[in-house]
Amino acid sequence: MPIGTGYKYANPRISNINGKWMLSFGMECENQTPVLNDFSVGIDLGVKDSAIVAYDGDKKLVFPNINKGKQIRTLNKRIKYLQRSISRRYMANKQGKCFIKTKNIERQEQKLRKLYARISNIRHNYIHQSTHKIILLLPNRVIMENLNVQGLMKNRRLSKAIQEQCFYEWIRQMEYKCEWNGIKFIQADRFYPSSKTCHNCGCVKSDLKLRDRTFVCHECGYIEDRDYNAALNLMSYKD
Repeated sequence: MPIGTGYKYANPRISNINGKWMLSFGMECENQTPVLNDFSVGIDLGVKDSAIVAYDGDKKLVFPNINKGKQIRTLNKRIKYLQRSISRRYMANKQGKCFIKTKNIERQEQKLRKLYARISNIRHNYIHQSTHKIILLLPNRVIMENLNVQGLMKNRRLSKAIQEQCFYEWIRQMEYKCEWNGIKFIQADRFYPSSKTCHNCGCVKSDLKLRDRTFVCHECGYIEDRDYNAALNLMSYKD
């Protein structure tokens, strides 16, 4: 962090979050708007991959689903083990209809809270790194879907995976980072069929199912990955 003339620091705060001390403060400095490129960026959020990015014609960026990585899977296994251990301890200390919380249970629950916090921090850090990489492309505009996350959560088979993807956090970070850098941020209409529209001929494939991972156009024969096709359509979206 640069320290010197031209910077103003304010509102320093120290807080303890799950046993870790955090220092936060505000900083005021001159905002230097970078020179932007003349292309758009389309971002399609998903479950298979966290985000597929289309930019500058046919260029592509893929951000894998971090929840499928070894680090998150290992932490989830530790969480399940701790949850079973805590449950057994509660049952062993049950008196009538009451569950007695012992010191050992409190220590186990504190470990569990730290594991949940660690997973949350890993996910948020990954989103920060990913969105920063997109911003470094310096497009003149960024287009994302206006997702109905509440409606998507009603799918009982995908609700957990959708929750872990933190779609709202992706959109929030992209929006404020675009504003900082003078990039136009656009959310496509909620009913815009980005996944069902053929990027080559514009035909809408209304019978596209969620299980269809490859988009095949019956009109022109265009074949492309479903998510990348959606990102390409978002990239060329007209607001």
